[in-house]
Amino acid sequence: MSRSDDLVFFLFSSPTTLLGAVALLLVLYLVSRNFASHELEKEPPGPRPLPLLGNLLQLDLERPYKTLCELSEKYGSVFKVYLGTNKVVVLAGYKVVKEALVSYAEEFGDRDISPIFYDTNQGHGILFANGESWKEMRRFALSTLKDFGMGKRLAEDKILEESRYLIQKFEEHKGKPFDTTCPVNYATSNIISSIVYGSRFEYDDPRFTNMVRRASEVIRLTGSAPIQLYNMFPRLFCWIKNRQLILKYAEMSIRDVKDLFRHLKETLNPHVCRGIVDCFLIRKQKEEEACVVNTHYNEKNMIFTVTNLFAAGTDTTATTLRWGLLLMAKYPHVQDQVQEELSRVVGSRRVRVEDRKNLPYTDAVIHETQRLANIVPMAIPHKTSRDVTFQGYFIKEGTIVFPLLTSVLYDESEWESPLTFNPSHFLDKDGTFMRRDAFMPFSAGRRVCLGEGLAKMELFLFFTSLLQRFRFTPPPGITEDELDLTPGLGFTLPPSPHELCAVSLQ
Repeated sequence: MSRSDDLVFFLFSSPTTLLGAVALLLVLYLVSRNFASHELEKEPPGPRPLPLLGNLLQLDLERPYKTLCELSEKYGSVFKVYLGTNKVVVLAGYKVVKEALVSYAEEFGDRDISPIFYDTNQGHGILFANGESWKEMRRFALSTLKDFGMGKRLAEDKILEESRYLIQKFEEHKGKPFDTTCPVNYATSNIISSIVYGSRFEYDDPRFTNMVRRASEVIRLTGSAPIQLYNMFPRLFCWIKNRQLILKYAEMSIRDVKDLFRHLKETLNPHVCRGIVDCFLIRKQKEEEACVVNTHYNEKNMIFTVTNLFAAGTDTTATTLRWGLLLMAKYPHVQDQVQEELSRVVGSRRVRVEDRKNLPYTDAVIHETQRLANIVPMAIPHKTSRDVTFQGYFIKEGTIVFPLLTSVLYDESEWESPLTFNPSHFLDKDGTFMRRDAFMPFSAGRRVCLGEGLAKMELFLFFTSLLQRFRFTPPPGITEDELDLTPGLGFTLPPSPHELCAVSLQ
């Protein structure tokens, strides 16, 4: 037996020596941490971490944004926490978040790709990618979204057409209580589908409904506590059920997307682009013919760019719209004012985007819904692309960064009543709509939501089309006060499960 074998045998041959070995390792760990902290005195402050676990026991893993907001009150607007052994710098409050994402856009512009997002995207696509591939895919997506009408009349017509289908779905319930989730998800999903694939789906198409359901379920599961544990300790928790479900749903969605691609490829006309997929296929074909080496226009980027657009284009807009309808039922006096303004300004004709400037109160209500709903409270995590000194603190290259958007949207120094639904936040003393700098639901900087223009148009047109046609109320036997505004759980924050009545005004 060698000397090292003797040492191992000695250390672990009895409980006493085992305990001593553990204690020695802990002492060495704490000494090394203390040494490191002296070496980097300008690091952001934060709660003392435990060995291996970090600050895990101090966080509510189902609603981590709440704990982080509380910690910011003690440690300031730039502080650090440890998620397991991963150091995370948290940015809190409007001024700090804006400065980091806009003034230090390059330094804070990389994406942190956590284990679950790497599992499902493999570093491809738009949302969970970095480097030249991400830059090229984002450029491509932005230019093609604009080509297909984002912010223009073409997209407006698609949304108004889809609103007719959504109204029909609501009318089927004849004023009785129902869950708004599925029809609203289908409507917003059809807008991005028509832009991506060149056509919409019927609401009873099983492949479409399954794709929408799986995308929503993956977003919900991604925000669950077990997945947070997996992201911190991927080797230890790779077996958990939620991860297996996410991988299963992702595989099924990729199979569906490939089938849709195959059909589009078979009917492709190189001179006519029906949607983003056609544009990608044509570009891919040209680069293959030109023998471009290491082209970013490959099948994996195509698959994950489309699935990113589909999921993001469905969930965030649908979730915000559902919050808007719930808030109308909760605050009938606000609903009264919206409907009075719509009736006075628009009358019985269809609302158009150009009407927005003449509907200040309605516009304020939509903005306040986005602010209060706070549906992406921690944004999608960032990562520093290089060493940076920010607000007097040294932050090392590759550090995970959480821009706490909830702290911006609820910043007490920016909003008069941050925790209440108050459309006056966006109105001046004359009742004119007023933009607010701290309104950042789409994030900011290099990673700002690329579908922001489309999402704003959808929210305005879907919301006003529904409010022109229906009065939203709680189910019989439930008062407005009893409607629960506690957000559900997930990577994005939906309303808690509820039903509403859509009472026809015609």
